[in-house]
Amino acid sequence: MRLIHLAAVLAALPFVAQAAPTWQVISSEPGKRIELDRTSIKREGNVVQAQGRVVLERALSDYRSGADYRVIEAITRYDCTTRNATTIKRIYKQNENDVIREETVNSPELPVRTGTLDDKVLREVCRPTKDSASELAQKANEAASQLKAANEAMLKQEAAKEAAKQETAPAMAQKAIEKEEAPIPSIRPNLREQAEKARAALAAAQEPAAKPAAHTPPDPAPPSPAPAAAKPSVSKGTYIVRTNTSTHPSKKKEKAAPHDAPAEGYMLELKANAAALQHAHIHWDYEGVGGPENWAKIDPANKLCATGERQSPIDIREGIRVDLEPIRFNYRPSTFRIVDNGHTVQVAVGDSSISLTGKTYELVQFHFHRPSEEKVDGQRFDMVAHLVHKSDDGQLAVVAVLLTRGTENPFIQTLWNNLPLEKNTPVAPPETIINPETLLPEARNYYTYMGSLTTPPCTEGVRWLVLKQPVALSDEQIKIFSRLYRNNARPIQRTSERLIKEGR
Repeated sequence: MRLIHLAAVLAALPFVAQAAPTWQVISSEPGKRIELDRTSIKREGNVVQAQGRVVLERALSDYRSGADYRVIEAITRYDCTTRNATTIKRIYKQNENDVIREETVNSPELPVRTGTLDDKVLREVCRPTKDSASELAQKANEAASQLKAANEAMLKQEAAKEAAKQETAPAMAQKAIEKEEAPIPSIRPNLREQAEKARAALAAAQEPAAKPAAHTPPDPAPPSPAPAAAKPSVSKGTYIVRTNTSTHPSKKKEKAAPHDAPAEGYMLELKANAAALQHAHIHWDYEGVGGPENWAKIDPANKLCATGERQSPIDIREGIRVDLEPIRFNYRPSTFRIVDNGHTVQVAVGDSSISLTGKTYELVQFHFHRPSEEKVDGQRFDMVAHLVHKSDDGQLAVVAVLLTRGTENPFIQTLWNNLPLEKNTPVAPPETIINPETLLPEARNYYTYMGSLTTPPCTEGVRWLVLKQPVALSDEQIKIFSRLYRNNARPIQRTSERLIKEGR
């Protein structure tokens, strides 16, 4: 018994207090190897949580602490059906044992691109579990035994119900005849009675004021009747009983008796309260109750949307002019998948990436906003394309391409030609090829700063790379997007004295 209690205590402890991970190499490639701790795998339907890590041959510098690391461990939740991944926790280590930094990650759910670190782990953890022949036989026997026991219990229950019905039916009938038993009272609220009590209380409260004083002479003529006013509501808990005193026009001259209940109607309403509204399922949006000012209230996971100090977008101004390292774009032609996800038009492509500061970021997806979310020296642009990249250590880098009204853009026209007819229904043209590089301007100079995602959960630690030269698209192409999304831009956030660099 003590051993059982000890096992329960150990299972409840945080991850670091559990048994040491047993790492298994699942992929080895130049410069790094990818490993998986199979003891960490937890399954719930089609969702699997697992801990993986990448071990680098060459150390990288941690942008927060400045220390070097060679091992990045990550606890990630994978959706085996949609092939999406959400990072929960990340640990940076100098080696097997020395931890530099741990961080709890409020990562968005992102699609897993083929060939990436997450793709290799997902393929391993989403494989169906294989049971031995003896285990399968044991499970089959257990299932058969449970089914047999359930059938026997059901038969006994039905037999007992039938016997009780035969025994009690005559006795209950005789008892009702002899004792003239009253019917079982209804549990429904007596709205008529509550309304009558409310009117009686109101009449009693108004009676002294209604009686004329003894010395007051009678009016020479009755005043013209005023329009009937709705009687006040009487609240009972979370229920409100309202009386409707309006009558049909044809009955306006009929004088109703003081207690002529049929002349009035009754309506039951549910009184909304703050607690109920907090737990109502409201999806985030750009306007209304789900708008940006309420993102943090809709879901506790979005708290950074209200409390974060490095939020995006910002008004890019007063940056320091320096020689920035050029972004190396490794974009390739590929097929694509386009979807209207209810917030924007989003596109996923094949083998494309960028390289910066000795790190490679894979292009996960790109999407559009109208108008541009970021400003430059107070100026907004007609639209913007955000290209979201992710590195092996989980860092995000977003390249922003500002879009302005001008000539038709062939790249965007190809996307618009394949817009889905329904939301959340992806379209993947089998023979149409696009190259994201054709969306980029000729000049690749840029602004850069540290910010966040501009949609919930507003994850921070995102490296923003805003290309300075805008790209043209036609007025008609802007109008096409506007028919889907008139405004899907988050308001400008506080700069909070962040450093902004501008390439010169």
